[in-house]
Amino acid sequence: MARSLALGVDIGGSKVAAGLVNSEGHILSKTRLPMVTTGTAADGFAAVTGAVDAVLLANLDLRESLLGIGVCSPGPLDPRMGVVINPPNLPCWRDFPLAAKVRRAFGFDVRVDNDANAAALAEAVWGVGVGHQSIFYATLGTGIGTGIVFEQRIYHGRTGSAAEGGHVTIDYRGPQCACGKRGCIEALASGTALAQRARQRVAEAQLKGSPPRAAASSELFALASRPAEAITAETVERAHLDGDPIATELLAETAEYLAIWLGSIIDLLEPDLIVIGGGMSKVMEPWFEQIRDRLPAWCLNQRCLEIPLRRAVYGEDAGLAGAAALWHQPDQAPRSSVGSPRGAL
Repeated sequence: MARSLALGVDIGGSKVAAGLVNSEGHILSKTRLPMVTTGTAADGFAAVTGAVDAVLLANLDLRESLLGIGVCSPGPLDPRMGVVINPPNLPCWRDFPLAAKVRRAFGFDVRVDNDANAAALAEAVWGVGVGHQSIFYATLGTGIGTGIVFEQRIYHGRTGSAAEGGHVTIDYRGPQCACGKRGCIEALASGTALAQRARQRVAEAQLKGSPPRAAASSELFALASRPAEAITAETVERAHLDGDPIATELLAETAEYLAIWLGSIIDLLEPDLIVIGGGMSKVMEPWFEQIRDRLPAWCLNQRCLEIPLRRAVYGEDAGLAGAAALWHQPDQAPRSSVGSPRGAL
């Protein structure tokens, strides 16, 4: 039987998703389990094996069609060796040999990569990036992760640590990022950053005693009488749709930050396509036109407006599809591969 399926595993700070993906990028079967990050390394790995076991047991008739297992995890990690180094939201793993552990547990060849890299590859191979030679991908969510794909192959750089675009500084006097630097785009335009700025505006309104008249009935300022921590990026989006001028101002500010950042990315890479994914992509999609309109102000490249800006096809399944896509790169043999291609249960 021809081997055409890949088992993708997406490891996050709160969940492990696993599923079977065919050569066209269709997810045939999937499951989702809680991730254990506060216990031992073995506790965290047990969550991974539980998700993989569930998919394999539900698809025993397809196991002979399996190319291998692809795994994506938050970084930092070494994709060549398949080792998770020290991701902040996976404190259970430090220098954890994830690829070797998965291969030992299941007998299949394993490939591991950063979650944003993998999501970028899925868009290049199966998604909105099909037909484009070079893609810059950004996932906007709690943080900002990025990936670079050339001719359907992930660009890893010299050591595997390339494409940390979320930690490119656009304001050296800006807020401190979780990475320790100041003014990273993640600290200014992520969902976390947007919510933080919104909480600050609500606090200012509380001190003044009343919100602006046009915002008085909006969801954002209705929260002024509740704990400010209840405000999220989605709250800001809803308030904007309700006509709240402060929420609109916050989103416009976020769009400007992204335009500044992407202008520099274009000057550096000049990709064929820019793809935006992640939970914040829905919030920011109505602002894509404004972001593109502002690129000439922040970009030396006089043809920057020729580069399309598109929302990613894969939503919450981006990591799962991306992990599987590691088995569908053109050469099928990146240095991150661990084990033989003829693994079996």
